[in-house]
Amino acid sequence: MQRLDKIIADRTQYTRSEIKRLIKSGTVSVNGRTCLIADEKFIGDEEITVCGSPIGEKRLYLMMNKPKGVVCAVKDNMDKTVIDILPEKYKNRGLFPAGRLDKDTTGLLILTNDGDFSHRIMSPNKKIEKYYIAETDKPLSDEDIIRIKDGIELKSGTKFRGAYAENLESDENFRVGIKISEGKYHQVKKMLAECGINVINLTRIAIGDLYLDVKLNKGECRKLTNIEIDLIFFSKFN
Repeated sequence: MQRLDKIIADRTQYTRSEIKRLIKSGTVSVNGRTCLIADEKFIGDEEITVCGSPIGEKRLYLMMNKPKGVVCAVKDNMDKTVIDILPEKYKNRGLFPAGRLDKDTTGLLILTNDGDFSHRIMSPNKKIEKYYIAETDKPLSDEDIIRIKDGIELKSGTKFRGAYAENLESDENFRVGIKISEGKYHQVKKMLAECGINVINLTRIAIGDLYLDVKLNKGECRKLTNIEIDLIFFSKFN
């Protein structure tokens, strides 16, 4: 349970003194009822309005199954963004992608309005692992797997941290699983290209121990549960 004035302070830009004045003036309502007591306590999932306008959630965390052709940005002058394809109820909530996937890469993307949470996912120092499945034109050799594990260095001088790689069973194209703990530009594609392997399709299926919900169609999203959020930070890089 939280005080009404604290809930409003956490979710808006009002100062504490402004909030107290708003509450006393009768402009704050909870589930349609005017509230005049600043320290009245609530669970936190009530519908709260200030001057008739609903306040947003303090923090929001969504899982999206990102489709191809959509860029991981809040705004873009050329392409449709992941914010553009959100359901209306999630728009204008200050959401942004926590990390990025290339325009032609699909799969698990997290959107949030929590900057600290996003930083924890994206920071290389946190070593949050991301697992990708790539359709390729050939399988990994034993030598490729060792090179990736040791850390590949490109001719440009870019060095990738050691990663886990494996060949996966497939009835059609070759499939490769790659687990990385950093997120450099086109990293998976560049690592495989250095091994002479071309990527046909690339999908991210996990961040930490959080796996993409198989029930989500391309472009769909849903809220993460508290347990799922914890899974992101549970797994340790091998």
